[in-house]
Amino acid sequence: MALPSVRVPRDLDASRDNLLHKLRREPLADLRPMPRDTVAERDGYTLYRYTPADVPQQGKPLFLVPPLAAPAFAFDLRRSCSVVEYFVHQGRPVYLVDYGPVHFSHRNLGIEHWTDHLLPDAMERASAHAGYEDLHVAGWSLGGIFTMFTAAALPGLPIASVTAVASPFDLRQVPLLALARPIDRLAGGLIGPAYRAMGGVPSALTRLGFQLSAADKYLTKPATMLMHADDTDFLAQLEAVDRFMDNMYAYPGRTFGQLYHVVMRTNEFATGTMELGGRPVHLADIEVPALVVAGTNDTLAPLSSVAHLADLLTGSPETQLLQAPGGHLGVLTGRAARRTTWPGMENFFAKHD
Repeated sequence: MALPSVRVPRDLDASRDNLLHKLRREPLADLRPMPRDTVAERDGYTLYRYTPADVPQQGKPLFLVPPLAAPAFAFDLRRSCSVVEYFVHQGRPVYLVDYGPVHFSHRNLGIEHWTDHLLPDAMERASAHAGYEDLHVAGWSLGGIFTMFTAAALPGLPIASVTAVASPFDLRQVPLLALARPIDRLAGGLIGPAYRAMGGVPSALTRLGFQLSAADKYLTKPATMLMHADDTDFLAQLEAVDRFMDNMYAYPGRTFGQLYHVVMRTNEFATGTMELGGRPVHLADIEVPALVVAGTNDTLAPLSSVAHLADLLTGSPETQLLQAPGGHLGVLTGRAARRTTWPGMENFFAKHD
């Protein structure tokens, strides 16, 4: 386990003020969501358009795709550390699809529900709302995997480019899964009946999975907070991440079963082909520019597992790999993303506007 580097707070006044805020349970993070309007409310999702900033409007719309189990406000974590806020202030139209919480009634939904139906419908509606513009579609984690398979399955969608952020495609390169496979060999026969009986994976287990992927940070968090007691922005980020973790959702049963089969048994994503809706879908069929974003400190989706996607997109006219500092959530919306991930994405989008 990596220990935090030793840092001594230098601003005692700031340390005192931050401590008082914590003792009074007063938030340091500005958690106000960015203003937005509802474009469509459908069975299974809500489509939002964020209110344009007072800057010149330019570029094709950005369409954001969250993963399952994680709240969609990952893209709008807190003010000054929000993917949405950054691109709105670039003058780019920003849309977000939000699936909402997963319930027992969703237990029979598989990956093809999102790739064949929900996401295509939301993309068509966003494009129509934007004046039938093509979209820069960007997904995080499993949302990036959904983005790629949606684009491959339905080449007629209004897509200008695709981006996957922290989306692992070669799961042999994920150390945490290597540790889990012996458990699967011993108890794998119990897992299927368990998630089918529950209708999915409860939110508490989803949250635990994220925490295990960054166990060292959780164990050293009290010491880290003391060492950064005078850094209000650092503490605000921790606060925003805690809120994110407290709002994890469940996984629908059938989708979890598909992912479990891929993760533990076949590593199907790494082949670039997946059976969805009764037919094979090939990532090589994607014919739009693609950006692959990998976090250099991501233990849940290590660099090598994410970068493998670039090798699978043989039909894309341009595939770019962007490496940026941060863990699984941090590469998307950490404090360093302001200077690395987001400008890199905007440069890519502007090139393909």
